Amino acid sequence: MSDAGRAPGDPVEEPRPTDDDVVVRANQGLADAEAAQRGSSSDEGSTTDARAARADGTDAAASAHRSAGVPGSSYTPPAADRPSDAGDTGRSGDLSYIEAASARSDAPTAALASDAPARSSERAAVTASEPASGAEPVAGAAFGGPQHIFVQAPEPPRARGNRAAAGLIGLLAALSFAALYLACALAFGLLDGTYTLSTLVDGALSALQSWWLWTATVVFFLGFWLLGAIINTGRWGHWVIWGLLLGFVAYGAHLVGQLFQAPFWQLTRTEGAELIEAQVVAPLAFAAFVIGRELTIWYGAWIAARGRRVRELNETAQREYERTLEAGPQLVRS
Repeated sequence: MSDAGRAPGDPVEEPRPTDDDVVVRANQGLADAEAAQRGSSSDEGSTTDARAARADGTDAAASAHRSAGVPGSSYTPPAADRPSDAGDTGRSGDLSYIEAASARSDAPTAALASDAPARSSERAAVTASEPASGAEPVAGAAFGGPQHIFVQAPEPPRARGNRAAAGLIGLLAALSFAALYLACALAFGLLDGTYTLSTLVDGALSALQSWWLWTATVVFFLGFWLLGAIINTGRWGHWVIWGLLLGFVAYGAHLVGQLFQAPFWQLTRTEGAELIEAQVVAPLAFAAFVIGRELTIWYGAWIAARGRRVRELNETAQREYERTLEAGPQLVRS
């Protein structure tokens, strides 16, 4: 009805949209959705917006068709917008995109998208700073737990002795004993008329080849070395006291030397007894006792002085060993 033929007060009829206008608006919405989808194919968030825009366009077209009285209660999108049957997993979820577009809310998707970088950075921070709870360290996983390092304990110091030195010094003492013992024998020979000044040298050479001199010397040396092995690093007082015992050893060495000089294997029992009785009270036997006693004291002082130095070295080594044990094993870094 035209405006000229309408009476005042009659209702005004609004123009109803034609089919061409509905189709134009639907096509425009679909074009906008396709443009948005092509522009954001590499961005997941933009793809979601494109699908929402396409759904909005489809809804607009469907509503336009319904308002225009197009038969049917639903609108089927064009073939270009429908998912293909090729098994594309990226488009298989779009079969129900029209219904999901109206029911889905974009707020949870936006929240998850905003939380994703934060969770990623938080996970990176945990990995960089320290291992997560319940995870074993790399060293423990590589070597199967804590490793035990076995360290050999230092050996205790071996105490030094003085027996070898006592033996060497005993050789000098024995040579001194032989010289003094020979001198006493020659002196007593001059006194009793056995030797004269002209035969004194011959008597000395004969004594150097005799049994009585070297037998007494060897016995004295053995007694001296045995006493030095017993005293070892002892003090000089031990040599002074036990030097008396070594004097008796020298006295007995004189008797043994006279038996070898006889020689005793050619003597009868009576001759052997008479020889022993004569030498027990002989001046040379007492001289042997005194020489053996004095040499033991003075050479023993030399051995005792060296024994004191050996004791000091042993004490120093023991203190160092105890200090090492108290300190424990040390880790040396190269």
